[in-house]
Amino acid sequence: MKKWLNDYFQLGRLDATWKGEFFAGTVGFFTVVYIVAVNSLILAEAGIPLEAAIIATIITSVVGCLLMGFLGKIPVLLVPGMGINALFSYTIVQSMGLTWQEALGVVFISGLLFMIVAFTKLAKIVSASIPASLKESITVGLGLFLMLIGLEKGGIVEKGTNSLISLGSFSEPHVLATVFTFLVSIILFLRNVKGNFLITIIVGTAISWMFGLLDISTIKGTSIQLEEYKGVFGHVSFEQLMTIPFWVAVFSLTMVLVFENIGLVHNHVSYLNRPDRFKKAFQANSISVFLSSLTGSSPTVSTVESTASMAAGGKTGITAVVAGLLFMCSIFFVPVIKLIPDSAIAPILIIIGGLMLQNIRNLDVKDLSESFPSFFIIAMIPFTYSIADGMAIGFILYPILKIALGKAKEVSLPLYLISSLFLINFVLQYMH
Repeated sequence: MKKWLNDYFQLGRLDATWKGEFFAGTVGFFTVVYIVAVNSLILAEAGIPLEAAIIATIITSVVGCLLMGFLGKIPVLLVPGMGINALFSYTIVQSMGLTWQEALGVVFISGLLFMIVAFTKLAKIVSASIPASLKESITVGLGLFLMLIGLEKGGIVEKGTNSLISLGSFSEPHVLATVFTFLVSIILFLRNVKGNFLITIIVGTAISWMFGLLDISTIKGTSIQLEEYKGVFGHVSFEQLMTIPFWVAVFSLTMVLVFENIGLVHNHVSYLNRPDRFKKAFQANSISVFLSSLTGSSPTVSTVESTASMAAGGKTGITAVVAGLLFMCSIFFVPVIKLIPDSAIAPILIIIGGLMLQNIRNLDVKDLSESFPSFFIIAMIPFTYSIADGMAIGFILYPILKIALGKAKEVSLPLYLISSLFLINFVLQYMH
């Protein structure tokens, strides 16, 4: 068995060892395990019971990592993605009015479309048809949105009765706990402490307890309850399949998934100097997204934190398999994870959002026909509280500006089609 695994993962050819791969997988797991707490709390905002959301996140991460390990054969961890989970809960469910079951239906269809793209030549065609400025602005807009969510969760800003954002009360224990946790988090992050987000969650929970916001006695005698999860697993709904909002959600989610993962997988295989693994890794990613709908979670992405595994010496898919098995073990800590407060999660959302904002440096601000549609996407995603609407405004404006400047040929045919679909959706919404 061991010889077969050595040959399958090509340990000899890649100069890798079992000990090294196990260590890299462990480092990667502790770097990204914070996602169990963060993602489950965001899924709970969509209406999924918290304990079921925790179990769904764990199982989705296990499946994703094992898929990438055995099919992609590279040390990349597939877990529910930040930004994508915000699109799932805050846009598809809260803004568009779909239930979480219907949102899982959106993930199901998006997963199928993603697989079609990944297993055909469409990946290159779709990627080439969308201008780099629009791709980058989606990431930046998602970053701003995550920062806003983090600030709201931490009570640092709050919505008034007139929907205007204002500063929260810094005399509130919840807000003070968030501020102290953020200071710890940003210092750990800037000093590049390994597992900094996991440490942030632990320290943030302790700070919240010191402020009298937690009752630790509630975890005594508790155990994993699978009854709630039974009501989530496989509960995909297509009731809204024939409605415009459903397909707008499918379209928006698929766009973000394809563009984000093309970039992430490409960066990872380049880091490893193994471009030959891009196709299989991208395909593993697409299958994982599809299965996310059945396990009851927002979709997976080839997480940025995978770089920690590679930096620790990970060279093969065994690294991802080890991380997947460790995620499986984390299911025994569900009662403890349920205790984690918003004040411990908010700083992580703020920092991840800030990291995504860095992509703004890739925009060509000299060409206003490129930058203005991008600026609208960046501004409108958080201002409208809708990733889909923010994307739509930028995608509609882009071809209009190009045509006005006599540069219509710079816009690809697929982009004209995408922009038209967004415009039709807006017209139908106003008519409705």
